[in-house]
Amino acid sequence: MREISYVEPKDVSEAVTVLGENEGRAALIAGGTNLIPALRSGETAPEVVVNLASVETLSYVKEEGETISIGALTTISDLISSEIILKKSSILSMAASRLGNPLTRNRATIGGNLVDASPAADMAPPLLALEATVHVMGSGGKEREVALDRFFQGPNQTVLRQDEIVTHVHFSKMKTPAWGSHMKLGLRNDMAISVVSIAVVLEMEDNLCQKVRVALGAVAPTPVRAYRVESVLEGTRIDSETLDTCSRVVNEEISPISDIRASSTYRAQATAVLLRRAIVEALERGQPS
Repeated sequence: MREISYVEPKDVSEAVTVLGENEGRAALIAGGTNLIPALRSGETAPEVVVNLASVETLSYVKEEGETISIGALTTISDLISSEIILKKSSILSMAASRLGNPLTRNRATIGGNLVDASPAADMAPPLLALEATVHVMGSGGKEREVALDRFFQGPNQTVLRQDEIVTHVHFSKMKTPAWGSHMKLGLRNDMAISVVSIAVVLEMEDNLCQKVRVALGAVAPTPVRAYRVESVLEGTRIDSETLDTCSRVVNEEISPISDIRASSTYRAQATAVLLRRAIVEALERGQPS
């Protein structure tokens, strides 16, 4: 078996330096829920493994004015337990509670979930619906920001360069009145990989939809925003006819595949049904109890 070098950097600067010096030959690890299975299967074979777990400055949830920032090494369990996330971005809390099992949630990080760039990444739809921005650092301390809807390039592909890491994500708090919903369909239960996942955020005023963000997972090569559906909803009073139109339009925005979890036809039908349910649930959350 080929020997793999192991590096444990003390900070982000050292981590990106190591990546730059070993361009194309290094792999990052934090929780290990993606990399360890890939190493065991032979899917990836890096010469250097860079362990970020000790870089404590990348693990946090902060409320900063009207925005929320989350460090890349923040675990899914930390998201679930965060009062800030629960109160200010509830759809992210919902999605986090449905990712994997407790062991996975204790290890998996929000940055790792995004960087792995699975079409079914659980954190991607809620963060897309929250219009999140990804902050990146490369060798030499160069920083840049990437809107999440431009971050994914294809299955397991992102815009990250080989010497870059994600440091944190940030997004605006859900406004008042703004109501959200998250739904996930799997073969068994929430612990399964998504067949379809949907996140919706509605901003309403006088029963009119002022703004809406709809994001979908597991139905295209990358997680996607449903911009055509959003254009149908914005400026309208959402009724049964509007929902029917959304159910038709959404299938123009997706390109589901057939795999061991579901056929493309089933995914398309399920997307239309779940979208309607998610919009209705978001509306119901805004009704007085």
